[in-house]
Amino acid sequence: MKKAKLVLIIDDDNRNIFALRLALKSRGYQSLSCNSAQEGLELLDKNSDIEIVLMDMMMPDMDGYEAIQVIGASKTYGHIPVIAVTAQAMQGDREKCLEAGARAYVPKPIDLDILIRIIEQNS
Repeated sequence: MKKAKLVLIIDDDNRNIFALRLALKSRGYQSLSCNSAQEGLELLDKNSDIEIVLMDMMMPDMDGYEAIQVIGASKTYGHIPVIAVTAQAMQGDREKCLEAGARAYVPKPIDLDILIRIIEQNS
């Protein structure tokens, strides 16, 4: 199994970032994190080692839907898979995330085994 070199976590809640970073580290992954989509785009510009993005969908300013479209349109990092990680688990939310360009969808609270399987399948 190939391990991701580097996972970028974009989430406006530091508690979610802390929990995800700890969980990823326990499984042998390195991670970067930030609190806004704009900051995430800047990190993608600066770090060619990022192999996968975990994107919170509900953030102020630029939400995850818009950020996924910006990432997908980029000539530099448009190839990087984005996994939607969101507390929105209503009917149709998964489809909305995938239509926006997310490679996969993981509802919160996160099932770590499912998340790791998706990361391994997409990196």
